[in-house]
Amino acid sequence: MSDFTPKVPIQIQIRKVIFENYNVTDEKFTNDEIFEKIKNNGDLNPLWIIDDVETYFNDLCDLGLTRNIAQNFTTMWLKLFDSMIKHHCAACNFDVYLGVSEKQICPNPDCKSSI
Repeated sequence: MSDFTPKVPIQIQIRKVIFENYNVTDEKFTNDEIFEKIKNNGDLNPLWIIDDVETYFNDLCDLGLTRNIAQNFTTMWLKLFDSMIKHHCAACNFDVYLGVSEKQICPNPDCKSSI
């Protein structure tokens, strides 16, 4: 792996893409779709493949934001449990996106402040 560091943590980038494109509880989306949108933005390690971000998508399920409704090899189909709301974290100065019934904790791994 290279020593590339994204300007915005991957966790926040993933949540932003979901918020902007799939913020409806009855719409399904895939980790591949999210990954492609982040790759197109260019704020991702250019050597990464979909397998390198799998843990981030599993974390979304573990945190109660999404549920995995199907999986085929590396493709995960997901749905939101609740719609998401945009917040601003004063501690790390990032816009963050949280589900309504999720714990209101900053998803930035370097922050984790209450929102």
